[in-house]
Amino acid sequence: MKIRLSTIFSLLLVVILMGGIIFIGYMLYKVLSEGNSTNISNNDDTVLAVDTEVIGLDTIKKAFSDTISEIINPVEEPIIDYTPTGENNNNYFYEQLSETQKIIYNGLQKSKTEMRAGDYNIQFGEKFSDILEKENGSDILTIDYQAAIDAFTQDNMDMFFIDFSKLYLNIETKKRTFSTKYNVYIGPKQNEKYFANGFKTKEDVNLAFSEIEEVKNKILSKLSGNTYTDIKMIHDYLVDNINYDSQGVSQNRYTIYGALVENKCVCEGYARAFQYLMNNANLDCILMQGTAINKEGSLPERHAWNTVNIGGTWYLIDVTWDDPVFEGDGIILKQYHYKYFLKGSKRFNQNHTPETSFSDDGKEFTYPQISELDY
Repeated sequence: MKIRLSTIFSLLLVVILMGGIIFIGYMLYKVLSEGNSTNISNNDDTVLAVDTEVIGLDTIKKAFSDTISEIINPVEEPIIDYTPTGENNNNYFYEQLSETQKIIYNGLQKSKTEMRAGDYNIQFGEKFSDILEKENGSDILTIDYQAAIDAFTQDNMDMFFIDFSKLYLNIETKKRTFSTKYNVYIGPKQNEKYFANGFKTKEDVNLAFSEIEEVKNKILSKLSGNTYTDIKMIHDYLVDNINYDSQGVSQNRYTIYGALVENKCVCEGYARAFQYLMNNANLDCILMQGTAINKEGSLPERHAWNTVNIGGTWYLIDVTWDDPVFEGDGIILKQYHYKYFLKGSKRFNQNHTPETSFSDDGKEFTYPQISELDY
């Protein structure tokens, strides 16, 4: 029995159409494959999350339409100005970062106002794809993220409202048929906020800034224009107005809010408040951290102090230890207020040991060359 030629062509056409349908279905499956989202916090708490959803016919149609649109009209990555901003522009530790670390730092710097909401995401898009495509790329980017966070918190005293252990580096991976795309952003865990204790809303943060601004303006209205006199004035104000929180009761004891508004803090609060005021007075000041041995000669304890620049030479100041705590009603002699004021490293470092890494296994930074002799 002979088969007509037209019948053969019809069968071939059916086979081709069926093959095309199978191919399109395969492509759609690849397009709609689920992406991985990795959330990396700066306290080494890593969570891997894979989201899955049931895909219906309408979803498939929309995905196919969106894919075609992306091919014809690709979405361009938003242009972001990564130039450092900020009212003080005091970026001493920023200058020691790599190019990638500076991009992360600048993303934080640019978003300081938006972060007052407590859940703002800092978007980097595909900016770090070249790193993530490497072997152990996410580990490399995590190290860069930690270095940027360390530098940022050392340079920026006005981020008192953020608990940086609640801030995460999120890496989303989307695998396509012929490529892998990465989306990177910094933000909180889902449905959470990265506020420090004591702050719950943007309004809380804005009110705190207003209170700090009022105190800052009051202090800086007394500036004389003489570097030594102005350093001494700021130092004396903090010594005279802050009470050391020896009981550790204040939620803000490590911040400028605790120091300037609540007038109660520990060494880090003193040192951060001193730098904040100095920088706003356009005076060079850097936060230093390490360990110190107090007058009782006990074991070294965590401590913070500052170094300041006078005429191109750097000297050391420990505002906390210039505000000694006496039991009872003892009188504090005036000379105690300047025992650690504008000192050289030779004397100061007898009981202070600076550290240049600000997190576990973090980047090693450097401080300025300090004068050996007192001012």
